[in-house]
Amino acid sequence: MDTETVVLGGGCFWCTEAVFTMLKGVQVAEPGYACATNTKRAPTYEEVSSGTTPYVEAIRLVYDPEQIAFEEILRVFFASHDGTSLNKQGNDVGPQYASVIFYTTPRQQEKSQHYIDALNKSDFVKPLVTHIEPLGVFYLAEDYHQNYYEHHKDAPYCELVIAPKVEKVGKSFKHLLK
Repeated sequence: MDTETVVLGGGCFWCTEAVFTMLKGVQVAEPGYACATNTKRAPTYEEVSSGTTPYVEAIRLVYDPEQIAFEEILRVFFASHDGTSLNKQGNDVGPQYASVIFYTTPRQQEKSQHYIDALNKSDFVKPLVTHIEPLGVFYLAEDYHQNYYEHHKDAPYCELVIAPKVEKVGKSFKHLLK
């Protein structure tokens, strides 16, 4: 079985991880810090949260393209965050919350650009500000960020922000759920 990897920044990585772990064909959805440049040192959550690093909160997805098409991943990605909001998702504000697709293959780059172009020609009120960049580096977030939603469902942020996204994706993409 051949897998592919793509890294997605769609605001808070807790939200993005929770959404993508539900999908069949997704083998790994890990929160971490990504950027298009190659850096030699992993940042800390506190450094990334300051908004002064080149990193965004992102998830690394390892998926089986025989079970879930890249286009389906893009559909879920854009349905689960606001790609028209520059460096902001809800109350999470700063460049670390940018909407970005870090591709790992030329095909992902091409398909991402085509998908964004098509959305921009549709009924969107505002144009998408999602960046498409080659993945330079991805560093896994600290252990306490892994499976955050699963371990903290009763936390206010999880109940108010993550749970509605998970519910929306669950209803809209039933055919993609595990």
